[in-house]
Amino acid sequence: MTTDIQNGSIHTNITNKIATIEFHHPSGNSFPSQLLQLLTDEFNTLSNNKEVSIIVLKSKGEKVFCAGASFDELLAVSNLEEGARFFSGFANVINAMRKCSKLIIGRVQGKAVGGGVGLASACDYVFATANSSIKLSEFTIGIGPFVIAPAVERKIGTSGLAELTLAGDEWQTADWAKQKGLYAKVFANLEELDKELDSFTQKLSNYNPEALSEMKKVLWEGTENWGTLLYERAAVSGKLVLSDFTKKALEQFKK
Repeated sequence: MTTDIQNGSIHTNITNKIATIEFHHPSGNSFPSQLLQLLTDEFNTLSNNKEVSIIVLKSKGEKVFCAGASFDELLAVSNLEEGARFFSGFANVINAMRKCSKLIIGRVQGKAVGGGVGLASACDYVFATANSSIKLSEFTIGIGPFVIAPAVERKIGTSGLAELTLAGDEWQTADWAKQKGLYAKVFANLEELDKELDSFTQKLSNYNPEALSEMKKVLWEGTENWGTLLYERAAVSGKLVLSDFTKKALEQFKK
């Protein structure tokens, strides 16, 4: 199944009980709101598909996994309602991934920024290449990674979240992300990653699907309040993006 929007797409292929979702956008595989909604819907659909045991999340290309939310849409936010709606996009996706009955394996083949780090954090197990550096740069434009913070903190802890957030202008390496627990395995190149990913997912897909589903519930215990929390955080970000500080920072960044 392929769903296209202007300059972007979501493609899903199901083979041997493994569903592979590939997303793409020419601006660094970033996410406009419409593409985020399509990804949310796809996770919800696959969650109820009895022909699927495992989901792989990947993006197109080799250098960038995901550059986060659409910068053009961020610049266009003009009121509190629009702000909350904009930041709820990643809240929707993360909650769909959290509640999905299937284990989600992330294939991170390049850099991840902002919401891209959130997506990787919401996967249950992540394979990455040595080029897959990460950065949470929200502070540099006057906001914060409030919506994705619970997902990131769940993987790398409060100290890791602080380090990543407060040094918002610095990249952290793939090895750093592995040491903190965001990445399960890091490979020298994409060829090695895909070989191991294929072997790993083939094994998982042959396990008892009920056991896999029950394990998914165990992994996400204690996150039941995210159905409210992430949207409260979205409102906070929506308010901040309207501040004079952020508007000036965004204009400077745009220049």
